Amino acid sequence: MQSGFAMERPNSSSGIMRTKSDQLAETAAAAMRSPTSSEATTGGGDSAGTFSRKSSRRNILAASPGRGGGNSKNTHIRKSRSAQMKLELDEVSSGAALSRASSASLGLSFSFTGFVPPDEIADFKPFSDDDTPDDLEAGRKPKIQAEPTLPIYLKFTDVTYKLILKGMRSNVEKEILSGITGSVNPGEVLALMGPSGSGKTTLLNLLGGRLSHPAAGGSVTYNDQPYCKSLKSKIGFVTQDDVLFPHLTVRETLAYAAQLRLPKTLTKQQKEKRAMDVIYELGLERCQDTMIGGSFVRGVSGGERKRVCIGNEIIINPSLLFLDEPTSGLDSTTALKIVQMLHDIAEAGKTVITTIHQPSSRLFHKFDKLILLGKGNLLYFGKASEALVYFSSIGCSPLITMNPAEFLLDLANGNINDVSIPSELEDRVQMENSETETRNGKPSPAVVHEYLVEAYETRVADQEKKKLMVPIPIDEELKLKVCNPKREWGASWWEQYSILFRRGLKERRHDYFSWLRVTQVTATATILGLLWWQSESTSPRGLQDQAGLLFFIAVFWGFFPVFTAIFTFPQERAMLSKERAADMYRLSAYFVARTTSDLPLDLILPVLFIIIVYFMAGLRMDAGSFFLTMLTVFLCIVAAQGLGLAIGATLMDLKRATTLASVTVMTFMLAGGYFVKKVPIFISWIRYISFNYHTYKLLLKVQYEHITPNINGMKIDSGLEEVSALVAMVFGYRLLAYISLRRMKLQTGA
Repeated sequence: MQSGFAMERPNSSSGIMRTKSDQLAETAAAAMRSPTSSEATTGGGDSAGTFSRKSSRRNILAASPGRGGGNSKNTHIRKSRSAQMKLELDEVSSGAALSRASSASLGLSFSFTGFVPPDEIADFKPFSDDDTPDDLEAGRKPKIQAEPTLPIYLKFTDVTYKLILKGMRSNVEKEILSGITGSVNPGEVLALMGPSGSGKTTLLNLLGGRLSHPAAGGSVTYNDQPYCKSLKSKIGFVTQDDVLFPHLTVRETLAYAAQLRLPKTLTKQQKEKRAMDVIYELGLERCQDTMIGGSFVRGVSGGERKRVCIGNEIIINPSLLFLDEPTSGLDSTTALKIVQMLHDIAEAGKTVITTIHQPSSRLFHKFDKLILLGKGNLLYFGKASEALVYFSSIGCSPLITMNPAEFLLDLANGNINDVSIPSELEDRVQMENSETETRNGKPSPAVVHEYLVEAYETRVADQEKKKLMVPIPIDEELKLKVCNPKREWGASWWEQYSILFRRGLKERRHDYFSWLRVTQVTATATILGLLWWQSESTSPRGLQDQAGLLFFIAVFWGFFPVFTAIFTFPQERAMLSKERAADMYRLSAYFVARTTSDLPLDLILPVLFIIIVYFMAGLRMDAGSFFLTMLTVFLCIVAAQGLGLAIGATLMDLKRATTLASVTVMTFMLAGGYFVKKVPIFISWIRYISFNYHTYKLLLKVQYEHITPNINGMKIDSGLEEVSALVAMVFGYRLLAYISLRRMKLQTGA
């Protein structure tokens, strides 16, 4: 085996079996040289240790049924070939270990440490790229986009990151990353591994330009150029959390992303076609009309959600693709499917960087390069296939058969159970001879970590830094294309607004027409109608009763929209940050679309409410008064919504926002002119910023201006002052909300 821990099972007929195995290797090699067989056996390029990635890619693109057009003849040959291999395996399954040559020719790569193929291997179907689980789920092998992109060589040297933790008495500086150096080229997959809290996500965010914190140090270059905002259009970033709208379908999600992110030069039909291409490439055609789903909504599976998130990013054909733990929470087969897809994306000439948490052995061997982190320090950077060789060279080798990823994570945690102890560590433990430094005669995790950091710095670090000094193999013109001084949007402002408006209507139509909300409004209206059933306004007592009803309408449609609008921006903060970080749209287009897309839905329930209450209570029966009452309530709702949006956008915390809104709405209600007629001068200004007060006065004017000029001590005038105040609130509160969102964007570095 390649790792140096090959084991062969003793058997009396081992010589005969080895001869048989070698014969099989020669047979497979001869078959590969023949024209027909070469077409049928090109799917296992990655699993055969003797073939390079480039040659396997050429073979796959030339002959793979999934990539070459789905040739049924090739599919038949491939299945026949697989069955033939299985029969040949049956003949050699009686005892001896398969040699490296035969396993390579059969498409099986057992390169992880100390693995011995079991006797039952005859029942194992040879695994190739054409036989990945995508065949089972989608009926064919996805064809990952191979459009030419700008090749980006990513280099980072001595990257550091520190956080300042504010305490009660003093501030404490915590080092998250310390001197991380590495590089990744187009066509490669770089995996960031390490235990929880080792700094993987922080490093990924730094490399992806998501952290613009002054505490970050070191150098990060893209084709030898520093990060600039125009790189956002060339970078895809898949976050660890699947941030998606739950009520949109898979097709709608990707279609909206395509319309917002793809260049203006493409037509709407071309953008929609790209979205459908991505759906088929990712094997999502079966669930394309299924809602994404969420906590309370049934939708697609976890693996499909993750592929939708990846599709959101690869739809722009990025040069750089960052992924934060794309396999977390998935079963091993689905995880392999995701990593194989990343492998194919990299082969199309893209640069892929991903964090990974304890991958299986099959996943581990899909990575080209590996960075192993421990407590923010670099423990290893280099080829993933050479990681075990390096740690063996410093005296750390597994004593039992184990997954290479588990072995590396044990070392990063300082756990050396089932691992050989280097002589240097044993000498250090004996010299110090301290209880705090040893556990059961073994070095403590802190000592192991210190040894691994020192070993890498003294043996490898300088060599890797020298490699980074080598100029990248592209000309100056391509280097300068990385940073474009002009910021490019995928759509005009109006197009962004219309797309976001339609998306908002589709996403929230389920909330507005839920039976709970409809029941709440209709039940309240019915109760009010019964309490004020056919009330009359001819007598002073009846007029006073109706005035109480009008004040309740003003309070209800001031209170209800505020507490609905408070949730708008805090709930969408994650989505807003994600999409703004990718430069999907202008903040102004999002804000206007978000606030106006609520209006058509927000104004349907009040119409139902007014119709029920107005006629049951017997208010002024003429068309003009009815529609003026409706318009007054609409104006109150829009103004109250503005207050809710402003509070939510300013605080971005639901508990604090709800508390502030409760106090504010209660104050506005008390100052609304119904409970207190004579307010002290020093606090009387509150009523002029209360939408309840102005709405109440307008409703009194509409109903009773033909009866009396003064009701309950309130003078009925032209109403121009009240309308002007409400209109000023509509725009003033929203301007405050927009400024708060803009300030939040700058603070988060989105």
